[in-house]
Amino acid sequence: MGDFSLKQITPFVPCNNLARQIAFYCDVLGFEVGFAAENYAFLRRGSVAVRLIEVDGPEDMTGKETSFYIDVMGIDALFEDMREVLSSLPEGRVRAPFDQPYGQREFHVLDDDRNLVFFGEAIVA
Repeated sequence: MGDFSLKQITPFVPCNNLARQIAFYCDVLGFEVGFAAENYAFLRRGSVAVRLIEVDGPEDMTGKETSFYIDVMGIDALFEDMREVLSSLPEGRVRAPFDQPYGQREFHVLDDDRNLVFFGEAIVA
């Protein structure tokens, strides 16, 4: 094997309106813009990043909803930190923290294009 290591995985998240999604990820989920161009943005929060890519129209999103998982430490504290802004989202867009049978505590948020963002932390017994 060569002398290398994999650093991180950064999902591409399709969207219909880049400016609207940048605002959502920054204002609601607490990300910061690292770079933005006409149809692409790189956003970061701590060591986590996403790449937003604007597609031509709603027809390009049909059947292409995505989801991704962000592993965190302090899931309940993160949810409390975000609670006020999350409560402003329409009903059905946020699932409060709960324990999964596979040993993770999670909460879920749907973005403006119905991409599902999972936040999760291993349950330590």
